[in-house]
Amino acid sequence: MDPLHAASLACLGAATLCWLLGALTREYSWVDRLWSILPPAYVAWFASHSHCDPRLTVMTTLAVLWGARLTFNFARKGGYAPGGEDYRWVELRRRLSPPLFAAFNLVFIAFFQNILLLLLAAPAYVAASQDAAPWGSLDTVATIVFLLLLAGETIADQQQWRFQNAKRDRGEAYGPKFLTQGLFRYSRHPNFFCEVSMWWTFYAFSVASGPASSMWRSSARCC
Repeated sequence: MDPLHAASLACLGAATLCWLLGALTREYSWVDRLWSILPPAYVAWFASHSHCDPRLTVMTTLAVLWGARLTFNFARKGGYAPGGEDYRWVELRRRLSPPLFAAFNLVFIAFFQNILLLLLAAPAYVAASQDAAPWGSLDTVATIVFLLLLAGETIADQQQWRFQNAKRDRGEAYGPKFLTQGLFRYSRHPNFFCEVSMWWTFYAFSVASGPASSMWRSSARCC
């Protein structure tokens, strides 16, 4: 079976499971608990079909590092604890009628997000092609940029963690309502910026593995 076909079936199974658990438990953060687990698993699955290719080895390592950071940050916020449901789902249940929220849970929470998690890992499927170009300078740049963005997101999350804890401990007496120091001095959401940029960087590996990359190398050698 083609590895993407198998991964798609796993994605369908995960989405169905999240939908069923949400319907049975009336808690809708099951997919949130899979966010840091499924993309590294998909990447590792695609890499297992690449015969220890250096690019796929690096991509798997980067995905696992990303997942470890997110798992730790999610766990310390109580995401895996009973009752650790995302507050946004609670608010949406309050605002939407039961039938409308049920449709939202099916389409967006359960299925759309699981499809997105597979798509995040899809560059690894492209890079695992037998016709993939060898490791090149774009791969090196993508690796360095990914690690820098991962470090930036880790720093931003830690700064936000310390700020929120201090605000909770000191109550209304604690200064500003929003963090404006550290990386948050330059952006309202530096962690989100790093997160989105990381996955665009991950996509660069699939570009580096493609025919356009091979043509660029050939042109460079001719010159």
